[in-house]
Amino acid sequence: MTKLQIGYAAMLEQFHPTEVLELSAYAESQGFSGVMAADHFQPWVPKQGQAAFVWNVLSALGQVTTGDLGPGVTAPSFRWHPAMVAQASATLAAMYPGRHWLGLGSGEALNEHVIAGYWPEGPERLNRMFEAIEVIKKLFAGSIAGKDVKHSGEFFKLESTRLWTMPDEAPPIYIATAGPVTARRAGRTVDGLITVGAPLEKIEGLFAKFDAGVRESDRQPEDLPKILQLHLSWAATDEEALTNAMVEWPNGGMKFPKADIRSPFDFEQMAKLVRPEDFGGRMVISSDPDEHRAYIQKFVDLGFDRIYLHNVGRNQKEWAEVFGREVLPKLAR
Repeated sequence: MTKLQIGYAAMLEQFHPTEVLELSAYAESQGFSGVMAADHFQPWVPKQGQAAFVWNVLSALGQVTTGDLGPGVTAPSFRWHPAMVAQASATLAAMYPGRHWLGLGSGEALNEHVIAGYWPEGPERLNRMFEAIEVIKKLFAGSIAGKDVKHSGEFFKLESTRLWTMPDEAPPIYIATAGPVTARRAGRTVDGLITVGAPLEKIEGLFAKFDAGVRESDRQPEDLPKILQLHLSWAATDEEALTNAMVEWPNGGMKFPKADIRSPFDFEQMAKLVRPEDFGGRMVISSDPDEHRAYIQKFVDLGFDRIYLHNVGRNQKEWAEVFGREVLPKLAR
């Protein structure tokens, strides 16, 4: 059985990149195993205030931490041609052997519409993502073998080329999804699954579809990691924890799909409709570390191999210290 890893979800939407480096290193010193950071061109709401370039930050994080490093996630199909994502990932993997993984998703308008292209419906976004993964895998395999590759598909073209800077072993590719159809397709295609906190029965269904896809690819589900990003709000008092959730992360209480919303200022207006009860079943808001531990343990018991925790408040160091002492050591397979 794979050893359980509890990592730190570094929010580039909330913190200046130099502060992200400091906080990530501090989290590691308190027992967190690695860092996940999302590729955002804009924050969810203006109050969050930041949106640093994820590849720069991950490169610097490799110098100040020793754990794993992943963009959780980036979209290889709108702002980025998949060849550029492949090059960025291969370079990071070459710099930090064995530490980098590539997390991919189908994209959200908040980040991808900035190039002013057509924003398609969900099914096309998924098809673009899977074709992009095909391009990335071709480049990884061909480059390791010392061969040029090319591609001509429905959405992407690639003239004969290779990645000239390449690690000895290609980084694993993980797909982020909450949808069962995509999960099954991911199981046939990539090396692991990323999802976010949701009701346990929904995740069980997601696992079943992913595992079925893995078996269809003649692999074993237990060999592929299942990764969770979990948002929570801890503070010294329940009142402060609730304020942090309402002010810093109101998007966590929005019970509707967000992939088509283009502006942080639109999210800001929607945030005015969020009420404390909207976080119920979506995020634990509490000053009691043991309440958080019990909630996280449910996901461990469900079968997640790696869980990256995001405390939504600005009280990152205090939270990392408390969780490193009172939560992480008590979590067990």
